[in-house]
Amino acid sequence: MSGDYHGSRLTHDVRRAATWRALWRYHFRYRIAADAAVLDLGAGYGDFVNSVTARKRIAVDTWPSLPDHVDAGIERVITPVTDLRGIADGSVDFAFASNLFEHLTQDELIVALGQIASKLTAKGELCIVQPNYRYAFREYFDDYTHRTPYSHIGLADLLRAQGWTVTQVVPRFLPLTIKSRMPAWGWLIGAYLRSPIKPMGKQMMITARRGQ
Repeated sequence: MSGDYHGSRLTHDVRRAATWRALWRYHFRYRIAADAAVLDLGAGYGDFVNSVTARKRIAVDTWPSLPDHVDAGIERVITPVTDLRGIADGSVDFAFASNLFEHLTQDELIVALGQIASKLTAKGELCIVQPNYRYAFREYFDDYTHRTPYSHIGLADLLRAQGWTVTQVVPRFLPLTIKSRMPAWGWLIGAYLRSPIKPMGKQMMITARRGQ
């Protein structure tokens, strides 16, 4: 990241943790088994990984302050996602990347996907949540660290081209940021996830498994 990204663009916000607790309650706890090993890529403030209940939790980020924000019992690895050698091969059941891959060049993403694939178990899954350029093109580069635009079509095709099997594509999964007008109330987030209509829905979700 360029400069003090966490002090300018990605400042701490208690609403972010509340949002991820609601997402765990209403969505991700149904996808992640209690005995799973979960890898949070680009974990930042640890809002996702802190909300997860699982046998093993690993948080990865290049940010040196990561250990100050993740809960006790979570393994912390300070490394770029292009170098995951500190994580055992074939040990991860669920890898998660939220608002991460748009910060990489496409070449870096391809390297990262190869690294992630080697860490997953045979039935392991990668879940990606990030801005969908098709719906967020006006705001996409308001974040000065965004480098590569992806739509739900382009990112899914890139995954397939790298040997992944795409299992789910949700073009409109969430609003773009917690700075949207939608309050971070748990029940409202649950209702939003269940609704077929997604006002302000500018983040996509894609899930994939390694191999074809």
